[in-house]
Amino acid sequence: MKALLPLLLLAACATWDQAAAPAASSARQCFRPADVSGFRPVDRNTVIVSVGPRDRFRLDLMAPCPDVNWSERIGIRSPTMRICTGLDAEIIAPSSIGPRTCPVRAVTRLTREEADALIAGGSPPQP
Repeated sequence: MKALLPLLLLAACATWDQAAAPAASSARQCFRPADVSGFRPVDRNTVIVSVGPRDRFRLDLMAPCPDVNWSERIGIRSPTMRICTGLDAEIIAPSSIGPRTCPVRAVTRLTREEADALIAGGSPPQP
């Protein structure tokens, strides 16, 4: 029995490591609003923001934001230092009657290819 105890402990550790690996890889991807370097509206409900030279994030809005696809610039406001979920942020788009606030529903990290396809009118990845 004593000889089996180290093997059982080793097996338990291996099982725990395998279970923890997917959780670590599916960790939320976050960004800081101050690091946003550009944006591209897809339509009135979706905006892709560039964060640094490589990272792209899809922001799905709670409702159509009429002026976002005509704006040359937008603001991103967040009560936190990092945006990880839709409830963490809102877009501020200028309009002829003053700034319009558009709450974000979902945030999805994209590859450059996914972002380019979405902007070009391809199939959007599901959040």
